[in-house]
Amino acid sequence: MRPHNGPASMAPSNQSLPNLDPQVIEYLVKKGYNRTEQMLRQESSNLDKDGKPIPERVEDLGTQKYTKAFQLLSNWVDSNLDIYKFELKKLLWPVFIYSFLDMITYGFTIDAEAFLHDFGPRFEKFHHEDLQLLETLKLKSHIDENPTAKLYRSQKYKVPLNNNVYQALITFLEANSKTGGTVLLNILVAYLEIKTTERGNLDQYSFEAIVSRSEDTANDEADQEGIPGTFIGVTNKDIINNAAVLKLGFTPMDPDLAADLRAELEDEDIRNPPKPGVPTLIEEHERRIKREESVEGPKASEIPYPPSRARDLKMEILKIKESRDRFTIDTRTGGIGAGISICMWTFHNTLDTVTCIEFSGDNNLVAVGTEESYIRLWTMDGSILESTIPSANSATPTNSRRLIGHAGPVYSLSFSPGIASAPGDISGPSTTSKLLLSSSSDKTVRLWSLETFTCLVVYKGHEGPVWNVKWGPFGHYFATCGWDRTVRVWAQDHISFLRMMVGHDTSVNQVAWHPNGAYVFSASDTSDKTVRMWSFVTGECVRVFTGHTEFISALECSPDGKILASADGSGCIILWDLAKGTQIKRCRGHAKGGVWSLSFSVDSDCLISGGADGTVRIWEVKVPDDPYKDGGGEIVGTGGQADATRINGGPATGSQTNTTSGAGGKKKGKETMITADQISAYPTKKSPVYKVKFTQMNCGIAGGVYLP
Repeated sequence: MRPHNGPASMAPSNQSLPNLDPQVIEYLVKKGYNRTEQMLRQESSNLDKDGKPIPERVEDLGTQKYTKAFQLLSNWVDSNLDIYKFELKKLLWPVFIYSFLDMITYGFTIDAEAFLHDFGPRFEKFHHEDLQLLETLKLKSHIDENPTAKLYRSQKYKVPLNNNVYQALITFLEANSKTGGTVLLNILVAYLEIKTTERGNLDQYSFEAIVSRSEDTANDEADQEGIPGTFIGVTNKDIINNAAVLKLGFTPMDPDLAADLRAELEDEDIRNPPKPGVPTLIEEHERRIKREESVEGPKASEIPYPPSRARDLKMEILKIKESRDRFTIDTRTGGIGAGISICMWTFHNTLDTVTCIEFSGDNNLVAVGTEESYIRLWTMDGSILESTIPSANSATPTNSRRLIGHAGPVYSLSFSPGIASAPGDISGPSTTSKLLLSSSSDKTVRLWSLETFTCLVVYKGHEGPVWNVKWGPFGHYFATCGWDRTVRVWAQDHISFLRMMVGHDTSVNQVAWHPNGAYVFSASDTSDKTVRMWSFVTGECVRVFTGHTEFISALECSPDGKILASADGSGCIILWDLAKGTQIKRCRGHAKGGVWSLSFSVDSDCLISGGADGTVRIWEVKVPDDPYKDGGGEIVGTGGQADATRINGGPATGSQTNTTSGAGGKKKGKETMITADQISAYPTKKSPVYKVKFTQMNCGIAGGVYLP
């Protein structure tokens, strides 16, 4: 018997390979596989003596091949999915410059100048100096003498790409090999080093890039992009410095609405003259306009809103009345804490299934989302909830309703903008919240009517759970974020999203709006831990805030539009200066478990927070003149449910430590540093605080679930 020497002994020799093709072709013809037979003939005609494909030589393809190849790649990148577009754009500059250098090297000077003229303007914004350099290169000797050109020719240009993006690129180039794909593949192999990653798509705002820059590890070969000594476009340093100019002021009011508002305020001042020493509504309106005009804001044409209605006019009047009559919060002066009232709403017998709590802007409704996929509504004053559809009202009047429709846990709720009317005021249109948004793990966002208690619209687009949803400050638009690492902005009257912001490396779990409606904030969890600020007008990222060491659990922008507050799972709150893009200060006091909700006072002087440690805390926003006065600026407390600290100024008398022991002598609390800018803390018994909010009258409300 013939001995078996493994698979190698069964393979035909190289000499028999050329004779195999005629037999295979004959077989394909007999079976009628015409298309396969044609492809085999075509491939066989371009084989060397060993049966290997003969690669095309770049210098033999003609100068038009470079133009066609670059145009092919450019069109494909521009038409690609938004989630991959930025990553793919990294290829355009190196392909452009190496194509140009090849054309000069092979003596196609005239065609190289035309190539530079046609495609150079695309890179003018970030590579102006490099383009000026390329204009001086006319001969191969110029490339050999120029230091920058020698850098490009002597080293490979590194480009990080997600593995899925890389596979899609190679598939596209192979499918279009005869229209420029082969030229592009040759350039990629000869001059580029593609570094694939299993992580999500990377960009200049990615967590890896920012950490690399901050730790001065940009020269690490594993994380490097481009070639050392050359400019890749937008550097991480530019992003960290947050150099983009923002328009943080308010949008000018519609001229017709402004004229009607002034006339109504004048009539109201005549009907109800203010008391002595109290400004008129017109005077309050003028002060408000002066404040808003002090900072440049976006133009009214940049963000289109529906025409103003009578309801909008009434809401503006009520805002001015509240602005004049609201309670004034005196922040700590001489070490005396501000007297702020907090009304706590506690939910019992929930079996720990409540996932979120939300209060309406008119302080009339409270809603909770549950793991059982339904939403429960209550009136806060106990009044009856009646539907405008008579048949939908039950025989037994009730002050609560269930909204059923989601197919998974409800993670976030948001009431449409509303404002409380004056007591007994029933004239004119209602200014209460009319709509409710909810997001769920079923990948959808639902819009509910608070008049019929039915679902009006189901918005689909996210690829995974939608963690958060927020109405814009003026209604009509709303923002969402989710597991698919994207932030999306929607319009109430459009079934599809209007903007998709991509840049976070991991799941995006928090979203918030700037009060002028022109910017959206988002925060990511797990490994990212960054806060990003996006322009609603352009969809671009204009700020990146880094500094949290735990997952970010809450976001809120101040009503004056100048400060952003973010909180994380360690109980730390950070205040950020939006204009400068820098950190103002850190507020510490909450224990671990996370700060779940933040809210600024109407005048942006105080911040209220609530979280897993079962406390509601009030913070002074202003940076103290001497933060290290009085015992170093920090005291020690338990930070948990037993901590009822109220800081009344004066030196810290010592550590406030919970030493109460239970069975076994273990401490019930853990020492937590409390910064001196905490004004007061309000403990609950055993109720984690899900939601805190400052009303328009500067009173605090909070909601939590009793978990014995």
